[in-house]
Amino acid sequence: MRVASDFSMTGTNRLTSAKGPPWFATVFVSVRTPGNLLGRGVLLFRSQCGGSYVMTIFEAILLGAVQGLFMFLPVSSTAHLVVVQHLLIQSGSELPPPESSEMLLFDLVVHVGTLVSIAVVFRQSLTRFVSRVAQDGMDLLRGKVGERLFLRLFFLGLLSTLVTGIVGLTFKGLFESVFAAPIVLGFTFTLTGCLLWWTDKLSPRQIGLRQIGVKVALVMGLAQGAALMPGLSRSGMTIVFALLMGLKRRWAAEYSFYVAFPTIIAASMVQSLLVMREAGLDGFDFLPLLVGFIVAALVGTLALKLVVTLLRRAQLKYFAFYLWFLAIAVMFGFLDRIG
Repeated sequence: MRVASDFSMTGTNRLTSAKGPPWFATVFVSVRTPGNLLGRGVLLFRSQCGGSYVMTIFEAILLGAVQGLFMFLPVSSTAHLVVVQHLLIQSGSELPPPESSEMLLFDLVVHVGTLVSIAVVFRQSLTRFVSRVAQDGMDLLRGKVGERLFLRLFFLGLLSTLVTGIVGLTFKGLFESVFAAPIVLGFTFTLTGCLLWWTDKLSPRQIGLRQIGVKVALVMGLAQGAALMPGLSRSGMTIVFALLMGLKRRWAAEYSFYVAFPTIIAASMVQSLLVMREAGLDGFDFLPLLVGFIVAALVGTLALKLVVTLLRRAQLKYFAFYLWFLAIAVMFGFLDRIG
């Protein structure tokens, strides 16, 4: 689920006089020589509003890297992605506005790219999990008596995702209405930093996989839903509340990123339907989308490994300093003065 930004930055509504067909976007490649690939426009979006927009491969790499990096760092990837898009537009880029269908589609693709990162980093755990879920399901069908731990965890993950969806749909209007208000972002950045600092001070947690129940699943779903609030990080909120619920640090990380799979897939399906209905894909060139997807996956893999390492060592407080700095920068308007 994507929310728009109103950071008071100029250049976000840059439109040309070109008139395009309604309700779909035509995109074509304008690269003529290899030297143009990074620095010149490679995509021209002709939007339903009659505006023409250009994205370069360099911008696709940069935005993919931002998504990959901040998707797993507990510092809010959506806020950072929107800030970078605004700064690029303010500095003269011909990117579409962050809330446009074209950028929503790009953001959707790079979000899905980060699922590859989760699959790579947790490949052994995921392989074992899928295998055991299948085995538990077969045992259930055969009437065998057993614990069926992994099948239970599978349904608990779906419950967390369902709760997140309910929260998102219920408060979508509220989240969008307050997005990027400096006072809101300043507060949520500060709050996240304080929570991260506090969790590093917690005593060793005791709850393992077998003790995870409905209560934990509900709280994790609510934490994910709350992360739709601007400035709150999905990974940060889920890890923090998993630790507060008593999960051991390893399982806090794995459960957090396990529930990211169905959540991102479900949100991507919903968003893709909305984009298709509004803009369509006729004549779309997928090169920048592919580049953003690959970069997000590669950078996300490195970022996720870093987060897991710091979490297990109880060193998330380093991100708290960054968030507090960012809160000051946003509340005092320093970001508006860049460019």
